[in-house]
Amino acid sequence: MSQSLDTESYDVVVVGGGPAGQTAALYSTRLGHRTALVDRGGGRAAMMQEVHNLIGTREETSGNELLGVGKEQLEEYGCDLHRDVIASCNRGSDDRIALEGNSAVYETDAVVLATGFNDVRPDPPLPRTGRGLHYCLHCDAHMFVDKPVYVMGHAESTAHVAGIMLNFTDDVDILTRGHEPEWSGDTADMLENHPIDVVSADVSGVQNGEDGWLKALEFEDGTTREYKGGFAMYGSEYNNGLARELGCDLNDDGTVDIGDHGETSVDGVYAVGDVTPGHNQLPIALADGAKAGISIHFALREFPRTPEALREAGPVRDEEVPGIPDELLEQAVDFHTYGGD
Repeated sequence: MSQSLDTESYDVVVVGGGPAGQTAALYSTRLGHRTALVDRGGGRAAMMQEVHNLIGTREETSGNELLGVGKEQLEEYGCDLHRDVIASCNRGSDDRIALEGNSAVYETDAVVLATGFNDVRPDPPLPRTGRGLHYCLHCDAHMFVDKPVYVMGHAESTAHVAGIMLNFTDDVDILTRGHEPEWSGDTADMLENHPIDVVSADVSGVQNGEDGWLKALEFEDGTTREYKGGFAMYGSEYNNGLARELGCDLNDDGTVDIGDHGETSVDGVYAVGDVTPGHNQLPIALADGAKAGISIHFALREFPRTPEALREAGPVRDEEVPGIPDELLEQAVDFHTYGGD
């Protein structure tokens, strides 16, 4: 670890400021643990132009707006926010985890990895992301009801998504962009028996409407096809470097292997959100963060003390409670306005 960086000490450090990470930090802070959220900025959630499938949040809310309100809430409850990039990490002789960033070293008893993944983008020319190029079927299929749609790619997942889109529209094309299809014979039979066109010519140009939305795609064979939008299916690159450095087990696809509450194979290390297996959805990310935050509280909370701890230290004295740190206690008292004294 660098000797020139200041060291910040916490009970919990969350790496990644998306919905899952923010929720884990929110629960950890409100349950009385000194918590830091270390966020490098950006991420898939920040790119969302509209939030879908989140009860209580209107569609016109952008991802940046959602995350901005989340950060305000975290600060109000007493969570420290750091804009930083974690470059390396290790576990010290005192069993605490040290995370080295560009600005500081963050030492902690528990770490939550909410580092997400990056969608693999196809080669240009491409429509604008969010205005004709989409990556989340369950988020965005609804906006293409009864509209012409493409699915870009050449793997099994491409054909699978094209078949699903027939539930929303009768005009679905697969764009292999000059690549040989990699799907199985059974999948080829499925495509032949469903009204899905497979277009092999590569995309040569993009036509947008005045509103910036995709209007049509041009192809190298000289044809033009109109589309409202579509999905790119080229896989994901999981940001699992910190998990690997800490020794966490990974799944074959690169996701971090976790238990029911986000716990990894390494004590004190949790993973939540898009870096873990499952559907990449906002409500699921929120649930992941909540479960991890509660699980961490069970592991770190001081009271009630175990019989072994009571035998060693004796009965809990009045001045030892409440267990919440003074600064969080004061912030909680100031935060709540119940009226009266």
